[in-house]
Formats: sequence, C-alpha cells, structure tokens
Amino acid sequence: MKQFLCVLLVLNIMACRQEKSKVKLADIENPIVANSVDRDLDAIQEGGVLRALVVYSSTSYFLYKGQPMGFEYELLRQLADHLNLKLELVVSKNLDNEFEVLNRGDVDLIAHGMTITNQRKWEVDFTEYLFLTKQVLVQKMPDNFRAMSFRALHDETINDPIELIGDTVSIRKNSAYYERILSLSNEIGGTIAIDTLDSKLSTGEIIDMVAKGTIKYTIADENLAKINASKSPNLKIDVPISFSQRIAWVTRKKSPELRKVVNEWIVSQRKKTRYNVIYNKYFKNKRSFKRRIKSDYYSLKNNQISQYDHLIKKYAKTIDWDWRLLASQIYQESRFEPDSESWAGAKGLMQMMPATAASLGVTDISHPEESINGGVRYLAQLYDEFSAISDEENRLKFTLAAYNCGLGHVLDAQRLAVEYDLEPKVWAGHVEKMIKALSSPKYYSKSSVKYGYVRGTEPANYVQQIFERFEHYKQFIEIGPVP
Repeated sequence: MKQFLCVLLVLNIMACRQEKSKVKLADIENPIVANSVDRDLDAIQEGGVLRALVVYSSTSYFLYKGQPMGFEYELLRQLADHLNLKLELVVSKNLDNEFEVLNRGDVDLIAHGMTITNQRKWEVDFTEYLFLTKQVLVQKMPDNFRAMSFRALHDETINDPIELIGDTVSIRKNSAYYERILSLSNEIGGTIAIDTLDSKLSTGEIIDMVAKGTIKYTIADENLAKINASKSPNLKIDVPISFSQRIAWVTRKKSPELRKVVNEWIVSQRKKTRYNVIYNKYFKNKRSFKRRIKSDYYSLKNNQISQYDHLIKKYAKTIDWDWRLLASQIYQESRFEPDSESWAGAKGLMQMMPATAASLGVTDISHPEESINGGVRYLAQLYDEFSAISDEENRLKFTLAAYNCGLGHVLDAQRLAVEYDLEPKVWAGHVEKMIKALSSPKYYSKSSVKYGYVRGTEPANYVQQIFERFEHYKQFIEIGPVP
C-alpha cells in the first residue's frame, strides 16, 4: 500500500511538472505590457501621424545624393499613404531599448527587420513577416587567402558552428543573434563566449568591424551579410547558424487593430512585383550598393549632401537660413544638376526663369555659384514680403511657396483665407488650402483674386516635400560649422 501511494505521489509530481512546462511566456502576466500605453489605430488616425522607429543603416534608412532611401523607408511611405497618415520617422539611438520606446508610446511601430522569437513575443507582437532569412557566421579570411589552397583555407577558417566552442563571437546583447548563440551553445554542448557590442552599432557597421579585423566573428542575417560583404571580398559568410527565420516589424500588444491593417497590407504587398523590386534594390543589387558606399554623398560615409554644400552654406548664411533647408529646396528644384531645365524654361540649380535671373544680374544661370547666389537673393526679396508673419516656420513656407508659383498667387491665397475665415498668416490648413483652391474657377474668378488661376497643388506639394526632406537632412546631416 505504501509503495502504491509512493507511486501515485511520484506520478502526481511529474504531472504537475508537465503542466508547468506547458505554461507559455505569453500566459505569464507581464507588467511591461500591462503598463504600456493604450494606443491603437483609432488614436493614431485621430492624430493623423504614423510614428515609426527606424534604424540608420545601409539598407533600412539613409541619405544618398540628397535623397532619403532604404528598404524600410520606401515601404513605410507606401504604408502611410495606404493609411492616409503623415509619416514621422524616429531614428533609433539605442537598439537595446526599442521595446521600451514602443510600449511607452513614443512610436507606434518598430520598422526595421527583427527576427520573430518567442522570448520577444512575451513583450511585443510581430507583424506578418516581410521576408525569410537565416543567420550566418561572418568571419574574416586570412590576409593571403587568394594565394591559399582550398584545403589550407578550409583549415584556417570556421566551417561548422561546432568549431566555435571555446571561441568568442561579438554581437549586440539584445539581439536575436545573442539569443541564437545562447541556444547554439546549449545545442552543441559547449561554451561560445559572447563579446557584447555597443547597442548603437548597426549590423552593417559590425560586419565592417570584422572585415577590418577589429573583431573576430559576428552573426548576421544572411541577406544583410551578403549585401554588406559585397564590398569586402575578404569575408566568409557561408556558415549557417540557424534555420530559416521570419523577419518582421513590431507593434505593441495593445495595438491589435493597427497590427491587423498592417498585416493585411504586408500580405498584399508581398504578392506584388513592386515589393520584390524594392527588396532586390537594397538586398541583392550589389553594383548599386557598391556605388552608394563609395560616394562622398552617402550619409553613412560623410556629412555631405551634395558637391555644392560649400556654396549652399556660404549663401544660406547671408539670409540666416539653415543650409540644410536651402539644400532641400535646391534638390527639389534640380536634384543638384546644374544643367537641368524645366518645361517652362527655368534653368540651373535654383531653376530660375531667365527674366528673374536677368533682374538679379545673373548672367549664366547654369553656373552653380551664380545660380545659388541669384536664387538666394530672390528668396531674400520674397522673405521680406512676409515680414508681418512672426512665426519663422510659417514665414519660410510662405517664402518657398512664392518662389515656386509667384508672390502674387500667394497674396491672392492670403486674401481668400480672410474671406473664408481662415488664418492668413498660417500656411498649413489655411493659406495652403486656399492656394489649392485657386485652381478652381469658383475661387480664381473672385474679385479679390488679382492674379487668377494657379495649379495650387504644385506650390502646396513643393513646400511640403521640401520640409519633409529637410527633416530627413536634419536626421542624417549635422549642421556643422558655416564658413
């Protein structure tokens, strides 16, 4: 009888342990999730802005020849348009605290590729996957590897994860790579030492550290390893560390409606050619990647926007403008191409009309310095016309609108704003609205309108796009000393 009771007791204990082992992380009450902000799609739509946390890297988000680019950047623009929201990007300063930033409500979405893991799912939720990849070991080959035989090269490098036992791999602590090394150590029954790196480093920067010999090994997603290694032929990236994994964006657990619409959008996009074109552009086009990283106007390399930065700084100083705002306008006008010419006959970096250039004493519109000098003096004239506007940002927007469509049309829009009980000294939603209206006979035929029809969406988009690009420039480019 005693033996029978002992057996029952043992079976009961085993059953309890099995039940406990079935408990998932998601079933455990998580104070982080409980205390996270309660903000979902309805609140985001009410505010009109989608705030996304992105990483400044060679594939996700960067600046090249004055243009913001990146896999996540292009997708986010499409998503924001789909949701009819304004996109606001926040560059991650610390990859270790991104979930905290998300749950605190500073952003609505973490939009850079993260590996879906059960440990992470305890704190956040993932969207539908963007693509599949696997983790690989990144290692530097011997300096004389080109002269080595296949056998000698094989003996000098790691060719199986088990060979990492007793060695050290350098990775960020709160990364999926860190989790994978811990699991791998357990699977192979040996210790792999982990050298934790600064959380501010991107995967591309860490791969560069391996290529330079600063660190011995790191782990990276295969697609990132391949595109970043295309510039460094001394890297070996063919040793898999994991099976296929899903890479996705991240939302709060308290944002199920946002996650639902984002998931639907991602699933629909994955089926489209355009999605694959964007993916290939950043992860497979090695020629384009090499061209970018060699350029002086690649933001991960230099603090430069264009070859005319010195001139832009020089003349922006004369009107006390942030030179990055002037650079954004010049990109909008000509994409920094001094020989460009519009259908209307405007020419040069600042796309000045010949008559305007002549009135300012500009003899060669295509000459970069003459064009910038003349364009800035014209901006100064227009800026003075709006001296009654005390708010600096509004005054700048009125000035840029006038540069695009003419002072008279902006003054007409201001008069219409008064007529329709709008604020004549505020651009967004007020005078901007009226300048768009000036494309309709109902408005440009009014007696208060002196300069008639204008295609009002053009100056509205012109101002909006310049300021949006200006925000990107401020993310990437330090204002620096002005000569």
